[in-house]
Amino acid sequence: MIDNISEDYINTNRNFPKTRLRRSRLKPWFRQLLAETQLSTDDLILPVFVHEGQEAQIPIPSMPGISRLSREQLLRTAEEAAKLGIPALAIFPVIPADKKSAQAEEAYKTTNLCNQAIRQIKKNIPEIGIICDVALDPYTTHGHDGLLIDNEIDNDQTIEILCRQAVAQAEAGADIVAPSDMMDGRVGAIRTSLDKAGFPNCAILSYAAKYASAFYGPFRQALGSAQSLGKKDKKSYQMNPTNSDEALHECALDVQEGADILMVKPGMPYLDILYRVKKTFLLPTFVYQVSGEYAMIQAAEQNGWGNSQALMFESLIAFKRAGADAILTYSALETAKHLKQR
Repeated sequence: MIDNISEDYINTNRNFPKTRLRRSRLKPWFRQLLAETQLSTDDLILPVFVHEGQEAQIPIPSMPGISRLSREQLLRTAEEAAKLGIPALAIFPVIPADKKSAQAEEAYKTTNLCNQAIRQIKKNIPEIGIICDVALDPYTTHGHDGLLIDNEIDNDQTIEILCRQAVAQAEAGADIVAPSDMMDGRVGAIRTSLDKAGFPNCAILSYAAKYASAFYGPFRQALGSAQSLGKKDKKSYQMNPTNSDEALHECALDVQEGADILMVKPGMPYLDILYRVKKTFLLPTFVYQVSGEYAMIQAAEQNGWGNSQALMFESLIAFKRAGADAILTYSALETAKHLKQR
């Protein structure tokens, strides 16, 4: 083909093209200077699992590199996160079977595992933010996020328990409570309860668009709710993955009820939802890179299919590019170390 191009054409068009976008990609400093999206440790939230035992770390097989932590080990992890500049932790308690019940009474006890962990962290590392999950699945014998009445999830009775749970967490020192169960009306009820209890400054991070996803499997194993849930599912209260407009409806309701921050979960399969939520409401919007997403990236590394650090960084940048103000990721510690090295 090139043999048919005349010498006159080549001489005339030797400087073609005049616009060369590759110029700005030639040097690392130039690429960084013109980067449209930045990722920093300020964008990271570390989810942590805490258990009641004395064993410092109990590895979670389906989440390589992640463990259930004792309260003492959790404190050391919180110290490390604070030194790296990670702004906040999200705490998920692993409740022993003998403390679970159909009515989830353990969820709102002031001395439960979660609240003890909050107090210990706040006493020793007051500068780090604490986000607490407000949901009943760690505490129920059936593994659901709500109370099961006549074999169905009772929305309004569940909300009464959630309000008590959120107030107990705020009393312990939680900065943000995060209702994650997708019950209708929970944000407004929790806001009212917090205000009446004297915690008007405790913020609400609403899992406003939480889908009934297949990507939660490793998390449920880590939390100990997978066995309780069995073959049952949560499709009657979590969102249908086929729906997009419904997510905006859910978010709008939560905004009206007083949500301070909106959450989209999972992350990567729902980047379109994340983008629409941020553009529509202009509120602080978080995204959760869930356990299944994390596990797939680690599996790629273990099987020689990809570099986990590069895959993770690209995934987190995608969340930022889609509009996320912060990202809950199990890779927060390793990512923070990588960012500091850069």
